[in-house]
Amino acid sequence: MKDPLPGFKFIVTLDRADAYLPPAQAALLSEVENGEFYSAKGLGGELEVTSYPEGGLNYYVHQLPVRHSWSNIVLERGVVSDLQLWNWYESGLTRSLGARRDGSITLMTPAGERAVAWNFRGGMAVKWSGPDMAATESAVALESLEIAHHGIELVGATLDIGELVESAIEFFS
Repeated sequence: MKDPLPGFKFIVTLDRADAYLPPAQAALLSEVENGEFYSAKGLGGELEVTSYPEGGLNYYVHQLPVRHSWSNIVLERGVVSDLQLWNWYESGLTRSLGARRDGSITLMTPAGERAVAWNFRGGMAVKWSGPDMAATESAVALESLEIAHHGIELVGATLDIGELVESAIEFFS
């Protein structure tokens, strides 16, 4: 059984251009550089189902798929002097189509190699939060950015069914 990867070493990259706008209009948007973030949350999705009881079938209720939705990704980092994340959020407020960017969150091995990545499509900055400040605390001031997107693709993970079965047997033994 392989050891699980620690979740503390990751990289967030955002494409520099908006692939969803004509090039001339996309050139007017501010660039967003790759960032170092304190945390990345919200890598998830959910399939909505509706229950359908069938007459005469009393030992279960059918669960029928309706639609799939993706959780918003929330990135947090210490406040720095550049305004790139704010500018990306603001461009979504001031331009009619917003500023959509594709991006990736990559989990690294302890040796610094890429282990697995989650690519998201059509990300748009939908919520920015500035730091909570208190004169009695000496914590790092954090800002957060919430990204709505059109979907996540898992890249680079390999699933070995044999190892999965062995680890399940070990777990339940």
